[in-house]
This record gives sequence, C-alpha cells and structure tokens, in this order.
Amino acid sequence: MASQVPKLLTSTSFTACGAPKWLSYCWRLLLLLVLLPHVAFSGQIVKYLPGFDGELPFKLETGYVSVGDSELFYYFIESQGDPQEDPIFLWLTGGPGCSSFSGIIYEIGPLEFDINRYKGGLPKLKYYPYAWTKTASFIFLDAPVGTGFSYSRTPQGWLTSDSESAEQSYQFLRQWLLEHPQYLLVQLFIGGDSYSGITVPLITQKVVEANEAMVYPYLNLKGYLLGSPATDQLLNANAKIIFAHRMALISDQLYEKLKTSCNDSYVDVDPSNTACVAALGTYEMCIKDLYTNDILEPSCVFASHRENPETVRRSAKENPKNFILSPPRIPELWCRNFNYVLAYVWSNNLEVQDALHVRKGAVSTWQRCNQTLSYTKDVQSVIDVHRYLSNKGLEVLVQNGDRDMVVPFVATQTWIKSLNLTISDEWRPWFVDGQVAGYTRKYVKYSQNATFYLTYATVKGGGHTAPEYYRRECYDMFQRWIHYYPL
Repeated sequence: MASQVPKLLTSTSFTACGAPKWLSYCWRLLLLLVLLPHVAFSGQIVKYLPGFDGELPFKLETGYVSVGDSELFYYFIESQGDPQEDPIFLWLTGGPGCSSFSGIIYEIGPLEFDINRYKGGLPKLKYYPYAWTKTASFIFLDAPVGTGFSYSRTPQGWLTSDSESAEQSYQFLRQWLLEHPQYLLVQLFIGGDSYSGITVPLITQKVVEANEAMVYPYLNLKGYLLGSPATDQLLNANAKIIFAHRMALISDQLYEKLKTSCNDSYVDVDPSNTACVAALGTYEMCIKDLYTNDILEPSCVFASHRENPETVRRSAKENPKNFILSPPRIPELWCRNFNYVLAYVWSNNLEVQDALHVRKGAVSTWQRCNQTLSYTKDVQSVIDVHRYLSNKGLEVLVQNGDRDMVVPFVATQTWIKSLNLTISDEWRPWFVDGQVAGYTRKYVKYSQNATFYLTYATVKGGGHTAPEYYRRECYDMFQRWIHYYPL
C-alpha cells in the first residue's frame, strides 16, 4: 500500500455534502473491499468471562498490537448503539502505568464487580447499564509498556517516557484502525483521564499533523476528552494551595502567609526562605492525613492483593489510620481501596487471563497501577499543545470532580483561561434527575474555516477521577456532549 493517499479516500464528507446516505454506505463497502485483503487481525472475540453469568451482552475483543519492541494490550468494546455511525474512542487511563481495565470496571465501561456480596474467591461481575459504550465504541489501551498486560520483547523496550508513550499509542491507533477499517469512517476521539492529560493532547496533535500531511490512513478525528487531566506540573502543584484554602483545609491566615512568603510559587522553594518553608510545613501538616483523590473519603493504604498480612497488622497497630477497612457490607467501615483489591484478584486469575487471550508468561503479575515503570516524565506542560489544537476545529470536553486534590479544578480552570477562548455559554449548573450534578461553561474559538468548541464541567462531590465516584451522572454528561446537546 502507498504510504499516502488523498484525504477523499477515507473522508466521510459524502453525506455532509448532501449526498444520499446509501452512497456513504456504498463508499464504506468499497473501502472495506480495498483494505480487507491487506489486514492481519491481532484481536480475538471474548464472549464469556469468568465471574459473569452467561454470554456478555456486548461485543468485547482483546489482543495485542506490536509497536516497535512493545506488545500493547487492548480491550475493545463496540458501541451497543449503532457502531457503524457512533464515534470511536482511543481511551487511556492515567498513572502513568494504570491499566485501562480500571477505566472499564470502575469508571466508564459496561461491567462492575458485585462488591456487596463478595465473600472471597473469584469476584463476580455484573452488567452496568450506564456505560459510555452504550453510545460509542472504545479501544481501552494498556499504555505505556509495562501497564496492565502490555509488555516489551526486549530489555530496552521497557524504558519509556511521556513523548515515547504518546508516539507508541499513536502508532498503535493507526495500526489498529488498519486492522479494523470499518471504523475508519466514523468520528474518532482521543480520550483519557488523570496523567493521560499529558499524552492525550500529544496523540491528538500527532493525528492532526499526519492528516494535514495526507499520511495514510486518514483518521477521521473529531475531538478529544479529558477527565481530571494532568496538564502542567508546576501549575497543578501551585493550584493545590488555592484548592486547600477554598475547601477550608487551611486557614485564611496560613493562606495569606503562604502567598506572601512564597510569592505564589510553592515548588522548589529556596531553603533559605525560612518563612515560606515554615508555612509549607504547616500546610503539609494540615493535609497529610487526607485522601487526596477525594477529600471527603477515608484515607487508606494502597491496595494490593499481595500485601503481607503481618505488615498490615503491624501498620494498623503503629498507625491505626493506615489500613484497608472492611468490605462495603459494613458501610460505616467502608474503604474505596477494597474495590481495587477485587481487580487484582480477578485479573491475576489464570482462567480470566485465558478468557482474555493474555499471552502466557508475558506479565508475571497484573497490577491495576504499576508503580515501578521505567518511565521518564519528559513533558512538563501541554498547555501549548492545547493552544495549537484550539486552531483545529475540534470538539473538546474537559471535566473535574470538585473534591479532587490530585488535579484540582483550580488548575484546570487556570490553563483553560490561558487559552484566551471566547465564552459562548456562561457558568451554570447542569442537572441529572432534576438535581444539580455540577457546573459547566462552554468556550468557542473561530479560526479560518474551523470552529473550536471546549465544554468544561465540574462534577459535584466527585473525586479523582469523577466517573468512579458519580458514574451515572458522568454517563449523562458524556452522552449529552457526544450527541451535541448542551449539558
């Protein structure tokens, strides 16, 4: 195949220009006939999963795509609506190093653990109806290498970074779509949350630049979506002080002292600035016992199914607040980390791995979030990338839980403001079932023949990341936005 083709060959402009819908379908069929003889499929359909009763009520495909020395694992869930017309997302979970399975089971996918009746053994799965896959197809990618079931064939391949991960994810997307050409014609979005706020804009930029250079295949990019996104490391760190003050975690007096003595900069403070160092020490004392993912929830130890019981007992005795509390069947002792333990138990089960077509021996132990990656954070800010993309006529959704202290809403609102967009819809509440679910504002930017739209939304009471805490509300937010309705 040629490396470059005219944009027309993969464009969906037929119906947009007024041609009848049947012509669009005929063109789709022609495209498939051209591409299919060259396709080598890497994925396999999964109809049954251990722990789930009966056949899955949605199409699930899993597999690996080779990118350089890396074998990147994915879960593909086809839209339960109209997959020939509904958009498709490449979805990355944050970390870096958190498996996209976490996004499926805890945030936006059509499955959840039956935690209320768990009594040991293999956790049970049940269908979750308010999944984003009801109205869009999702490729949940384990990236970077070392995440979930993704691995490298060589020692050197385990070394990665922000820029390398973005390039690998971009190459994965191109190859996956070549293997699944029926999705080349639907609208494409890049999405992710938390630390993926760094890589998602970088991947989006690569798609834009390749399309403008007429690189084959043309990807029908429509926009991107970010949840609680890391964007600028310095901005995010400084915003936590403002957030702590707004949430009444620190006093007015301490906040004023911090601002004055630290000159509004709280990172890499000069040790000789004793007033600032002392104020920061008081600040750390005030917030150190909080669960920063959600300041309203109990702080518990990081969950792992391989936790040494003796270590846990000793930790509980020496520091009683640092232990995993009881399952949710004892609500007053509930801890969110119990949910995470179930993912370790389920994903490390050999029957589960066989059902998912995981390559034997590739990954010794599955981890929800791998904290031992050989990873370099070589991109400190992507604000300039957002500024570049704001000239490209894209649709963007950015959302924050308003009780998230990992990526405070203060930071997100600050970098959005720095883009100098025009406010098209003023700040207002948005509702689910007649109740305020959060607040939203919409921005617009006109440039040449393109119009850029950015919708920003908070999720009231939400943590990091918001869909894990308010799954139903975030589903309503997503399905309104993806169908071009106001929130």
